[in-house]
Amino acid sequence: MKIEARLFLGVALFCWVAAAGYGIWTHVTQHHVEVVGVAGLILSGGLLGIPGSFFMFVSRRIDPRPEDRSDAEIAEAAGDYGFFSPGSYWPVTLAAAAAVIGLALAFFQIWLVIVGVVFLMFSIGGLLFEYYTGGRRPI
Repeated sequence: MKIEARLFLGVALFCWVAAAGYGIWTHVTQHHVEVVGVAGLILSGGLLGIPGSFFMFVSRRIDPRPEDRSDAEIAEAAGDYGFFSPGSYWPVTLAAAAAVIGLALAFFQIWLVIVGVVFLMFSIGGLLFEYYTGGRRPI
């Protein structure tokens, strides 16, 4: 977790330094500070600081993983990372539902947002219960 914490906190620090530099640069070149860019960089750094600080606190409470140790062997990280369905079409339906909702919001079509949300809920249910219906039900 230390690697992830350093990554997120490093990018957050970069955003904050870039915000200061951008504010100074816009003040020198345009004689006023461009507030939207500075605020966006500061908020981006803050949002990156949230998972970075979480990973930092978690890394103090757990044993070091093989990724965190310099003397670790590659074989130590081997193992099961979870179950991923090889033949599922539900992620495609989730992406299609999200695209419908995004387009509906872009064109401000409230009725299409409602249809997209219903489509999204159907897709989430299908993905969630994929192995609990039909012929793939566990015994």
